[in-house]
Amino acid sequence: MSRTASLQRKTSESNVELTLDLDGTGKSSISTTVPFFDHLLTAFSKHSLIDLTIKASGDTNIDVHHTVEDTAIVLGQAIKQALGDKSKIGRYGDATVPLDDALARAVVDVSGRPYLVHKGEPAGFEFHLIGGHFTGSMVRHVFEAISLNAGITVHVTVLDGRDPHHIAEAEFKAFARAMRKAVEHDARVDGVPSTKGAL
Repeated sequence: MSRTASLQRKTSESNVELTLDLDGTGKSSISTTVPFFDHLLTAFSKHSLIDLTIKASGDTNIDVHHTVEDTAIVLGQAIKQALGDKSKIGRYGDATVPLDDALARAVVDVSGRPYLVHKGEPAGFEFHLIGGHFTGSMVRHVFEAISLNAGITVHVTVLDGRDPHHIAEAEFKAFARAMRKAVEHDARVDGVPSTKGAL
């Protein structure tokens, strides 16, 4: 069964076209007109092994916020669509990833219940302009949009770090590795991995 999705979201603020394959090899083609966000999404694809193609544009002359948020919304929706009935998946995933000075942990539950716990970023991180355009506060916002639209529980904790670029990238890589485990098929799972019989 193909676990793919292809979606488009067009508003007065942005236009997002996205395709993904949960059973890919980490190939990506990312162009959101927000360079650091492209960098983060490319890392997410590579380390989750989710093939990802994104073409997005928007009113970045005002702020990158709308384009980044809408891209994350579509990514979450696509993950949910591609998961289908969630049969035979591992459901849970966790990873702790270092990047030089930074260390981040992510834990994922493909639960059908959207929830985000995000903590540990150093004081002032949310105000830092990474690459001169991507505000640190957007990192949490991206995880929130993905979680809400994919219907997954996500815990991301920054355990250490000084450089904002490293911190953000470690968070995305940890999330990617956790997602890889959570969405992978497990041959020992019969049906949906829940005592309720549905996720």
